[in-house]
Amino acid sequence: MSEVRRAAPALEVRGLDVYYGHSHALQGVDLTLDSGVFSVVGRNGMGKTTLCKTIMGLLRASGGSVRVRGEDITRLSSARIAKAGVGYVPQGRRLWRSLSVSEHLSLAAGMRRGPWTIDRIYETFPRLAERKDHGGGQLSGGEQQMLAISRALLTNPHLLIMDEPTEGLAPVIVAQVEEMLVRLGEDGDMSVLVIEQNIGVATAISKKVAIMVNGRVNRIIDSARLAADRELQQRLLGVGVVGVHAELDTDIEAADASTAAEARPAPPRAAGTAPIRVYISNPTLPTRWSQPAPIARIEAAARTLSTGVTRIEDVARQRRPAGASVQGASGPPVVLVAGTLDTKGEELRFIRDVIAGQGLRTRLVDVSTSGKLSTCDVSAQEIALNHGRGGSAVFGSDRGASVTAMADAFANWLRRQGNVAGIISAGGSGGASLVAPAMRALPVGVPKLIISSVASGDVGPYVGPADITMMYSVTDVQGLNSISRAVLANGANAIAGMVKARLDNQAKTERNAPADLPAVGITMFGVTTPAVQKIAADLRNDFECLVFHATGVGGRSMEKLVDSGMLAAVIDLTTTEVCDLLMGGVFPATDDRFGAIIRSRLPFIGSAGALDMVNFGAPDTIPERYGQRKFHVHNPQVTLMRTTPEENERIGRWIGDKLNRMDGPVRFFLPEGGVSALDAPGQPFWDPEADAALFTALERSVRQTSNRQLIRVKRHINEPEFASAIVNALRPLVGRPGTRRKVAR
Repeated sequence: MSEVRRAAPALEVRGLDVYYGHSHALQGVDLTLDSGVFSVVGRNGMGKTTLCKTIMGLLRASGGSVRVRGEDITRLSSARIAKAGVGYVPQGRRLWRSLSVSEHLSLAAGMRRGPWTIDRIYETFPRLAERKDHGGGQLSGGEQQMLAISRALLTNPHLLIMDEPTEGLAPVIVAQVEEMLVRLGEDGDMSVLVIEQNIGVATAISKKVAIMVNGRVNRIIDSARLAADRELQQRLLGVGVVGVHAELDTDIEAADASTAAEARPAPPRAAGTAPIRVYISNPTLPTRWSQPAPIARIEAAARTLSTGVTRIEDVARQRRPAGASVQGASGPPVVLVAGTLDTKGEELRFIRDVIAGQGLRTRLVDVSTSGKLSTCDVSAQEIALNHGRGGSAVFGSDRGASVTAMADAFANWLRRQGNVAGIISAGGSGGASLVAPAMRALPVGVPKLIISSVASGDVGPYVGPADITMMYSVTDVQGLNSISRAVLANGANAIAGMVKARLDNQAKTERNAPADLPAVGITMFGVTTPAVQKIAADLRNDFECLVFHATGVGGRSMEKLVDSGMLAAVIDLTTTEVCDLLMGGVFPATDDRFGAIIRSRLPFIGSAGALDMVNFGAPDTIPERYGQRKFHVHNPQVTLMRTTPEENERIGRWIGDKLNRMDGPVRFFLPEGGVSALDAPGQPFWDPEADAALFTALERSVRQTSNRQLIRVKRHINEPEFASAIVNALRPLVGRPGTRRKVAR
């Protein structure tokens, strides 16, 4: 019986009918949610909120059934449905204005036991912790939505229903809610049904999207296809155009939709012209209490003044050799050609044409900050809407501020694109600064190439921890000539080759089925090498061990893979980059060290490796304030400084704060015999008092639970027994080797 119950869908709606008087609001709705996150979209008045209220028992069904994990809840009261494990985030939040944040949470806590507690809510939403004594009426719209979601999570539901969770929120808050929904779906602790009008959010959080029309589920479609095809969005949902009528092709089944779309001939369009989109950032007159208008609303209110643009697919089709296969226009992989079209338009279009000639689909994206309209596929005005303050933050008189704002907006936009096969740009230092942050946000493995005049110098600020390829332009990227044509063509063909090879490899991998070993990231320094070698050897048969040199960039590269979903766990044995961050060394971490672990909730095994040292250059480069300290010359270019008990206490508090913010399984090991090869009896950095200060600070700072533990080991970090303790702690957290699915978001 238990096996049958586990196999039952999280939510099963069959033939659901609901009336408002004589009005037939829901008409035989059929919907199944097995697990994870499932989105339902549709225009206003299509029955989405009625569906939520009926599932929750707030409206009585006239016919049909609703089952949650096999249990029929159709006739139960709302209270009994909530106790059965169904949580609800209503449209409009529905908070009590007079109750404080903590009082709201206290009322919801305790209904059902589970992983969500008030402490975890405060860790997930630090803003609520800061505002815990404020009443519901004193919170901003984003804070109110956080509280409404938290209130539902505290009931520890099996099924969470969210009605318009991003309505009226600023884009930066929308991104946070979207990230949280993705995380909930990956955790597997609960299933989530999301009613949403924001197409970007709906397609980003779920693999399938249901479209409601006139009280019925019209069709269920792949989210990748819906997200990639603006024409399909306009036809089904009226997104982005004015005057789209309510009637849809309801007689076309989902299975035939793709064929019908391809069979319909495209209207003739004049070559060389582009649609002009007119955006109004404030559709209604603002007041002092107004919230920023949602992107979906601005998109829907935009006007198209011209539609004369040659379709990118048509360009690729014209240049594709005869006999080559043609993919449909909906959702194939796309190569982005991004840059400032107001100054580099000729060069970027040249690159686009070369890539299209290779048979790949392209999108020309404008990230210029001048405000001028250019012929492209994604305008600068559309990109600017993805900034938290909209176009006003991007198109200003301060060029430096405008470039920074556009870079942020482009990164936000790029994170929402689900079919990017590669990206290329060309320009000077300003152009590279505009596109590099967005490129760094893409997963490792997605081809990224920048052709720039700055590529012959220090490219570290542009590349960072990402796999960005920089190509020197030789001449400035300013007009086409014999040199620039050769260099730009080489770059375009290079990105095309990388994209084709990656797509071919993915296709072969999918066909050949056997999954690769799950990957584990391990941090290492010279003074912790024996421990890492022993750990890697013990895990060799079950895991792919990726070792990162803890030199600042090494830790960032590992966490980049974590953010990309390419690691199954992390063994952060060597956390020495924190020393350089806090004491001014030459191999510092960033303030976001451990941030990827916090965001991903990945299994984390950590240790105090090399926290006894700060790295500097040659002896004459050491800051004067450290003149009387204990040093060890590692080589002529690297001088190590021993940390003091006071510094170790500060380091322990800093790391402890990060560990407290981790929701995933955490095991942090404290080697009492020494934290590096230099921290051992008879070695220059042996200092038990300093180590004790570090360990004590960690134990005082970390809120230990069954899921977050500090473990003292009476061994030196490089002893085999310590490495074995690390390995033995990892295996139960990751599960049986080969079973953990590697996900690239």
